[in-house]
Amino acid sequence: MRIVIAEDSAVVRAGLVEILADRGHVVVAAVGDADALLAAVAEHEPDIAVVDVRMPPGHTDEGLRAAIAIRRDRPGLPILVFSQYIETRYAADLLGMRSGRGAAGAAGVGYLLKDRVANVGEFADALARVAAGGTVLDPEVVTQLLGATRHASSLASLTARERQVLALMAEGRSNSGIADQLVISERAVEKHTGSIFAKLGLPVSDADHRRVLAVLAYLES
Repeated sequence: MRIVIAEDSAVVRAGLVEILADRGHVVVAAVGDADALLAAVAEHEPDIAVVDVRMPPGHTDEGLRAAIAIRRDRPGLPILVFSQYIETRYAADLLGMRSGRGAAGAAGVGYLLKDRVANVGEFADALARVAAGGTVLDPEVVTQLLGATRHASSLASLTARERQVLALMAEGRSNSGIADQLVISERAVEKHTGSIFAKLGLPVSDADHRRVLAVLAYLES
């Protein structure tokens, strides 16, 4: 893959370049601020961008806002946010954007926390899943996004088990993966997901985005 990296720490930036190069990828640009990120994406048209949240000049949410601008201009470009910080407002905006095909914007979006990625293989796997159009969300990101809308009646209607299933769905896990994690049958997972979709008013669709919309429904309610 051809990758653009936006990371203000020179050490982390160099480490990411080395890791990705070792795995056969080409880092077409590695930049340290949001403006340089926008310019690099426009120039190189990469397959995916890896973006930190806090970058110069303000070191607040410049990276995440740049990612939103990129998705607005290039709806099909996968974005993997890789940061120490969770910015719930703009994370919700990024997930809620829509692609040029009218699909849920969370397709091809990831949000991982640096301190919680266990190893290089886990990061590389997440990168590949996002580049392929998948969604990868750290469970802590999901928890904070859901917590931001705790007043929603739809959230209150979910059982504890349904919340667990929803969090694992948002990580991008399949029904079999959820079943393995929770030590329940796949049939039980199907029952829980069906209940979640029903409570959130998500009808049967030919698209595969109901799993992501189940998270977005909370954020938009």
